[in-house]
Parts: sequence; structure tokens; C-alpha cells
Amino acid sequence: MTLTFSSSAATVAVAVATVTSSARVPFHPLVSPTLRGFVSFKKLPLRSRGRGGASSLSVRAMSELVQDKESVVAASTSFRESSNTTPSELNHSRTFLDARTEQDLISGLRKEQEAGRLPPNVASGMEELYWNYKNAVLSSGVPNAEETVLKNMSVAFDRMLLGVEDPYTFNPYHKAVREPFDYYQFVHMYIRPLIDFKNSYVGNVSIFSELEDKLRQGHNIVLISNHQSEADPAVISLLLEAQCPYIGENIKCVAGDRVITDPLCKPFSMGRNLICVYSKKHMNDDPELVDMKRKANTRSLKEMATLLRSGSQLIWIAPSGGRDRPDPSTGEWFPAPFDSSSVDNMRRLVEHSGAPGHIYPMSLLCYDIMPPPPKVEKEIGEKRLVGFHGTGLSIAPEINFSDVTADSSNPNEAKEAYSQALYKSVDEQYKTLNSAINHRRGAEASTSTVSLSQPWN
Repeated sequence: MTLTFSSSAATVAVAVATVTSSARVPFHPLVSPTLRGFVSFKKLPLRSRGRGGASSLSVRAMSELVQDKESVVAASTSFRESSNTTPSELNHSRTFLDARTEQDLISGLRKEQEAGRLPPNVASGMEELYWNYKNAVLSSGVPNAEETVLKNMSVAFDRMLLGVEDPYTFNPYHKAVREPFDYYQFVHMYIRPLIDFKNSYVGNVSIFSELEDKLRQGHNIVLISNHQSEADPAVISLLLEAQCPYIGENIKCVAGDRVITDPLCKPFSMGRNLICVYSKKHMNDDPELVDMKRKANTRSLKEMATLLRSGSQLIWIAPSGGRDRPDPSTGEWFPAPFDSSSVDNMRRLVEHSGAPGHIYPMSLLCYDIMPPPPKVEKEIGEKRLVGFHGTGLSIAPEINFSDVTADSSNPNEAKEAYSQALYKSVDEQYKTLNSAINHRRGAEASTSTVSLSQPWN
């Protein structure tokens, strides 16, 4: 869940001072990403087991989704034999990795709950997620859909259980965990079957290539975007995987606290680069925690300022403060309005970083993959619906602050004008994606400002 942060001008001033009071760190040129040792599900062997004469999949090999320091771990290598395996992994229950059928997987939830390793509410949420995920993948009509469900959900359950047994703590700046278990690739394998690539589109893919060029030159890039679902980061990565894989691997998401505390969500968050904040929408949920949350956001802003000072940073933020919701009167989805203070805070951080910086408006359409609850909920543990659907991603040219605000009479007016200019672009791109995907116009929905394509074809 990529969210806006709650911060005052004084907080940003502290972060800016952190940037400007010390010597500039030299730029680090972009380097080609190395291949990761995540064993592809497609290469895992199928085995037959005599239950009712049905062919079933052994997911024991799922435990081999581990990266050795030197090379890809062979599919026949035991997870426990990896030199990178942590003590918590060694003592971790193998209930879900040893599952061979759907029955094994569901009964495993009961077993772990009875053993006291899974709280009842977590186990219930995991089972609900299984059936929703299964229905979504089966609706895709792809071959071997049931095998894909069993493989992916076995690993997902295993990671969720590990997170309960040995809770992971996120730092203000969290780097994606790529070893000994590659959470980034795990998320890709889980989300990929939910995307209808035949009905998915990228707008202005050449601009994404332009971003990579700027990053190579040491520039900072900020993507100002709407936010639709918990799958957003994976959708970005997967839609750009064929042409701009560096963006997916290196984008840093400004993320709310809910995705780093919910046990069903944490394993997916561990696979992303995150700048962790508390959203304004949940800042006052517990009055006793308000001061702690504000101090935590200040630390995160300082981390962001430090990152920007080094150059070559790609940061994605949703200034709305949360996921989009449909219009209650029409049921139509639209990008939620931006908080102009959040936009202005990001602009100031970029301008004071000492590195060349650029802000681009980006639009996402993917709510049907993992639609959020109809209303914002205070409690952790939302019901997770899952669907198979087309998705869309679009980006527009950089919007320069001075160009937009030349006629503004005061700073507040300029702040609002800039935020509105970015929002207008995001909204226009969203309408184009909606026409292409939900109204089935495809690439013919392209406009003079949004050129749609399918880079994976």
C-alpha cells in the first residue's frame, strides 16, 4: 500500500537541513541488475501422488526458492542446506512446503492453529485468501491453473507462517529482501497469474526508458501517482519487466504502516524497497500513538533526504494518502484527490537534494486485481478479494514547478496549482487506460498525449 506521509513544514525543513548541511555524496551510475537465484515455478517438477487417482503437485521443491551467494540453487537442493539459511528458517515448520494437495494445504492451517503457531484470525484470513486466489487464477483459463494455485499459495502460506513465528521488523528505509529467499521474485510469481496481459497496456513506454537514462546520469526521479491496490508495485514491475526491468527492481515506494504490520501482507512488502510512513488517514486512529507516528515519519523523511542526496533515486508516492475508491453514487473508479502539502514536501526534498531532480505524473489502473475495502478501515486485517483482470500503467512528461506556477501570486497558490497540474495529468491518463481496458478499446484508445502499447509482445 503506497501512501502519503503526514508531515509539517518544519519536519520537511529538518530533512532539507539534513541534506544541505553535509557534503554531497558522489553519484553512483546505474549498473545492470544481476540475475537472481529464484527458482522459477515453471521449472519445478510435477509428481503424481495416489489420492483418488488424481495427479497432484509436490511443492516440497518450493522450499528451494533460495539464492546462493554464488549462483542459482539447483531445484534438487534442500532449503535447509543453503549456506544463507537463518536460524529462524532452520527451525521453521515445513507444513505448507510439504503439502502435496489442496487438502494438505487447508488441513495444514488447522494443524498450525492447533499447535498454537497461527492465531485463529490469521488462519481464517489465510484460508479465505486461498479460495479467493484460486477462483481468480482458475477464471483466467490458463493451463495448469490448479497447479499454479497450489504452488504459489504453498509458498505464500509458508512465508506468512514464518512471519508469525519470527516477526520481521521494517526499518524506516527497507531494502527488498532478495536472499536467502528472494521475496521480490516470489511476489512476481504470485501476482503474474492475476494479470490478463492480453487486456493490459502501458502508456508512453518510451518515457520510462527516458527515466532509466536520467537515473544513469545521477538524476533523481519522483513518480506522483494514484494508488489502487496492494498489488500496485508488482503491477508496475510486471508491466515494465520486458523493456525496463531496472525500474521495477529499484523503485522505492513510500508505504503506509498497514502493509508492514498485517501478517498476510508483510511477505509481499518484504520484496519491495520501501520508505515506511504513517498515513494521514490513520494518524489519529489511536491518540496515544500520534506523537510516536509523527516522530517515525520524521525519521523516514530524513532517510528519504539522505537517499536523494546520493542521486540516481527513483521514488514513487501516492499523495492521496491511500487507495482510490469508487464514486458511491455511480460505482465508477477514479484517482483520489492529491494532498497538495504532500506534493509540495516531495518537491522541496527533490529541489534541495543537490542532484538534478524530475517529477513525473503516473497513472495506475489495477483495482480489480486486489480491490480495497469500500471504505477506509481502522483495524488491521482487511478482507482480501482477488481477481483476474487487465491492468494499466501510464506516464506523462515531467511537469516543471516554475512552468506551472509562473502566474501564482503566493506560495500557497503555487502549491495548489502544481498539485492540481499533476493530478489533472494522472486523471487524464487514467481515463485513457479505463477506455482501453474496461471499455475494451485496446490500443485504439490512445490519444495525442498517451500512446498505448504492450511491451511484452
